Amino acid sequence: MPEELLLSTPDLPSSLYIHVPFCVRKCLYCDFISYPYSSDGESEYLAGLEREMALWEKNVAGERWTLSTVFIGGGTPTCLSSGGLGEIITNVERHFNLAPDLEYTVEANPGTVHRAGLEALRRSGVNRLSLGAQACCSNTLRTLGRIHSHQQTVEAVRQAREAGFDNINLDLIFGVPGQTRAGWLGCLEKIIALRPEHISAYGLQLETGTPLCAMVDDGTLQPCDEDLQLDMYYAAIDTLQHAGFEHYEISNFARLGRECRHNLVYWHNGGYLGLGPAAHSRLDMRRLANEERLDNYLAVLAGGSLPIIRCEELSEQNDIFETVFLGLRLSTGLDLDSFRERFGVTLDQVYPELVARLSGANLLEINANHLRLTRRGLAVANTVMAEFVPFTKS
Repeated sequence: MPEELLLSTPDLPSSLYIHVPFCVRKCLYCDFISYPYSSDGESEYLAGLEREMALWEKNVAGERWTLSTVFIGGGTPTCLSSGGLGEIITNVERHFNLAPDLEYTVEANPGTVHRAGLEALRRSGVNRLSLGAQACCSNTLRTLGRIHSHQQTVEAVRQAREAGFDNINLDLIFGVPGQTRAGWLGCLEKIIALRPEHISAYGLQLETGTPLCAMVDDGTLQPCDEDLQLDMYYAAIDTLQHAGFEHYEISNFARLGRECRHNLVYWHNGGYLGLGPAAHSRLDMRRLANEERLDNYLAVLAGGSLPIIRCEELSEQNDIFETVFLGLRLSTGLDLDSFRERFGVTLDQVYPELVARLSGANLLEINANHLRLTRRGLAVANTVMAEFVPFTKS
């Protein structure tokens, strides 16, 4: 990776993502980069991550990023020792400035948290916890290959509250083989009863190469019917909105003012720095990807270089498409005034007649100068967004 590509100082983004590449056991549906946890692996990873932070600080001409959001994800960050997770947090403070209103999120598996560890996280400045509940039914959790029970989710929320967390997200998955509409609605009610500030509800994606996909392919499991999965999605929207959650992004629901600020950076197609194996960054008009294999990541860092395996220069066409694609994920939609200010053209100039055609099909609508998906459009969101790929700028 030519150093000159990095030494040309970008506009420093204010969001940081850190990938922790370890799990107690990989879930059957997961295709993220992760490895079985070991104490030796933790030590090597932490040393490498600190080197990566130091190199980035050096490669922006001595400037220090001021961060407004930090998100530690994985993998399972809370499978690290309390000391190891604390070391990451300490090193972030050593190499970056932290804004006074910092949103600091750590992902956690309910089966890997305990009161003392949560208290240590809260004392260290982490103020948002994202728990991978995923399901409430033991059969569904077993199908997904999760290591925890719903009761452990209940206990994790209770302990997090006692530790001082007042901003908790719970992740859920619907459309799992064997899952029923009644079971899904029952799970939503149980999750609502835990009074989280934020809920993420994702339709299961059967990713090629995962054990769950293989079980569906060989007939061991029957996939969820597409119509049932869509019914579950609409049921989640209606149930959670009725319970007082704002549906602010395709898969995300929040109490007023508790939207995930870190993820909003992604959905507004903003800049961010990613650290750790397989992490990605967007800096100005460059997209960077780190080495995926832990051993390669560590070896490059040991040699004194940043572990970047790919650097893609984004064209204006890519930038426009991604801004539209990501903006349409938001329930408020794509801000057409902001789009014009960013690119110097209107959306209609870039995509002549397309918006009118999709609006005529009741897939898109304009509200308060925002272009957004209709309820019907939500059901075929990816198809609608794909319409914006080919375009001719006038």
